[in-house]
Amino acid sequence: MIKKITTFALLAFLICGNSFAQKKKTAATKTPFLWENANVYFLLTDRFNNGDKTNDHTFNRTKETGKLRGFEGGDIRGVIQKLDEGYFDKLGTTVIWMTPIVEQIHDGVDEGTGFSYGFHGYWTRDWSSLDPSYGTKKDLAELVEKAHAKGIRIMLDAVINHTGPVTAEDTVYPSDWVRTSPKCTYQSYDTYINCTLVENLPDVKTESNDNVALPPFLVEKWKKEGRYDKEVAELDAFFKKTGYPRAPKFYIMKWLSDYIRNYGIDGYRVDTAKHTKEDVWADFRKVCDLAFAEFKTKNPKKVLDNNPFFMVGEVYGYNIGGKKLYDFGDKKVNYFENGFTGLINFAFPYESKMGYEELFSKYSTILNSDLKGNTVMNYISSHDDSNPFDKKREKTLESATKLLLTPGVSQTYYGDESARSLDIVGTQGDATLRSFMNWEDIKTNPKTAEVELHWQKLSNFRKNHLAVGAGIHAEISSTPYVFSRTLVKEKLNDAVVIGLDLPKGPKEISVGSIFKNGNKVKDAYSGKTSIVKDGKVTLITNFSIILLEKL
Repeated sequence: MIKKITTFALLAFLICGNSFAQKKKTAATKTPFLWENANVYFLLTDRFNNGDKTNDHTFNRTKETGKLRGFEGGDIRGVIQKLDEGYFDKLGTTVIWMTPIVEQIHDGVDEGTGFSYGFHGYWTRDWSSLDPSYGTKKDLAELVEKAHAKGIRIMLDAVINHTGPVTAEDTVYPSDWVRTSPKCTYQSYDTYINCTLVENLPDVKTESNDNVALPPFLVEKWKKEGRYDKEVAELDAFFKKTGYPRAPKFYIMKWLSDYIRNYGIDGYRVDTAKHTKEDVWADFRKVCDLAFAEFKTKNPKKVLDNNPFFMVGEVYGYNIGGKKLYDFGDKKVNYFENGFTGLINFAFPYESKMGYEELFSKYSTILNSDLKGNTVMNYISSHDDSNPFDKKREKTLESATKLLLTPGVSQTYYGDESARSLDIVGTQGDATLRSFMNWEDIKTNPKTAEVELHWQKLSNFRKNHLAVGAGIHAEISSTPYVFSRTLVKEKLNDAVVIGLDLPKGPKEISVGSIFKNGNKVKDAYSGKTSIVKDGKVTLITNFSIILLEKL
């Protein structure tokens, strides 16, 4: 079975490669793209920008909720609007990661924090449909096409571990699809996996390879929507092509891979990855690679480049110090060997309290040795981490400097760049992290504009220089603090010199052996230029940071 799908995927990639070699670039970019250096912008689809107010209350979701626990109106059309306005270009974004956009449960539940709807996207009802509160498949197609035209990738969120809660309007999936007990105790490998994360969150039987029929409520739903025959025919073709059994996890993989096959999305962030057996993700990666190859073959003019499909996993609690292993206590698992190119680095909000050199050198050493060929995604705040690096938004400039200059993938959570509040009065739990994007502050508050400009400068420098996130770090001098990043990979060759905590006004820094005497260099932060003399650069700027690049 595995041999069958692998052979097919290889053939598809060979065909795709020939098409790619003959095509022109969709987007003209000065710097090639590497996932290891990606600037990911993570947004809650419902909380970013309301581009279509006609879809704000679909499925009659009008019950009173706890604060920030209901749908707020953000949608795909809102993301498109900001894309059209050039917001992501100015911010140096290379990847937009959106929370799940599939159809959510129609009703809601009280989780002990007030009544809540599935505004966040993690309570799936039907993987094969988009939730109309987020938009339409036409909207998604437009988003991907416009993002790609700007050289920006789209990464969606994949949930295979569980469905949404059961409500009066949302029936439970059949018992051969899900379990509703026991509740996880998190004491061992097994008690993380064969159980429900919380009460009333049915757990998909991802360990099963038994053939199961489609859930009756989905059959009825699809027939009412007039697409039952089409969906069944596609499923038949998928299972025939792959040789996989009609087990629950493979149905879901098919539905999620359709967003790759039909729209050309570039990556998946995988939710609750450690709550299934790791081979689930190895299979999911095969299915995603196959779908990506099919999209490229059918749409050669829409192919950005030859970068592979990207999968980054949420293995909650994983940290870069663990290198390739996550320890359950009774078992250690290597998720990098099971489909993932990268994992979210949950240690970063804590380790970003380190000094610059300690932080940068640690990450560079691990990424260029034990994790070489893989990466981690760093963040300072997120939608469910109650202990971000700077919850009170008192260190917004330092947050950007550490996140965007640390080796690895950088994940900016929407509003990091605008100091959006993470402490909202009247909220409970993670709702305080999920307020609507503070667009008005960006327009009217000079301090917010200053913070945003700092994020823009650093992020664009990183975007333009692969060495920042994917290169090798080396300290040039400790006082003043100056370091280099260099990258030599195949035909790629990049080098930069960065100085931090420098005196404002006149400053002289050593560039080591990175730039030669007589080289003209530019400080991307101030825009000023200089000539290297005696291995040093002299500049007069009003900033304490220098980002040197060769002209």
